[in-house]
Amino acid sequence: MRMRKKKHGAERIAACQEILIEASALPTEQPQAFFPAEKPLHLEIGCGKGDFAVGMAAKHPEYNWIAMERISDVACVALEKAMKATDTRPDNLRFLIGDAGNVAEWLPHGSVDCIYLNFSDPWPKKGYAKRRLTHEGFLNLYKKVLCEGGMLKLKTDNEGLFDFSLEQFEKCGLTVEWQTRDLHRSEKAEGNVMTEYERNFSSMGQVIYSAWVRF
Repeated sequence: MRMRKKKHGAERIAACQEILIEASALPTEQPQAFFPAEKPLHLEIGCGKGDFAVGMAAKHPEYNWIAMERISDVACVALEKAMKATDTRPDNLRFLIGDAGNVAEWLPHGSVDCIYLNFSDPWPKKGYAKRRLTHEGFLNLYKKVLCEGGMLKLKTDNEGLFDFSLEQFEKCGLTVEWQTRDLHRSEKAEGNVMTEYERNFSSMGQVIYSAWVRF
């Protein structure tokens, strides 16, 4: 379901400027320049309403986090959520509004240690495979920005997308180090930070598929 357009969205996003990276500033400015301290960089592509990014940045202060979201009205919610987290608001989280197809133009090659894809659009219709964020075209972009030995971590509720992703990983010669077809009953469940979608899906009994892939 499409999100209703946010009233005064541009102004609300501008009010969160201190945690927003302007795409126009990249790649002239190194991404680490937007953080108080240089740390290994983790990137979430498609951060939605920001639950995962805010939670992970607070839980893992040893990393810098960039949360990327294509839809500005959705990014607005995530930005405001991060700004309002007064007690736990981390200084190691920044947001970037933009399309995943531009990631290799904005971020320096080899600059990212880990990429997260959480509940990406499965694009199930025939002919839409190239739009899936685990299609080989996107995987080749991730290869550019990930450091040697970098990791991609996938979570989805869509079994079709999960199976497609495993095929694409194999096609690109990537190593799947860990996978499960029921994340919340796996050994990784304890440290898992859930997205809003994940909580909703899980409450309805939907299993969550996950894979960790080494580049």
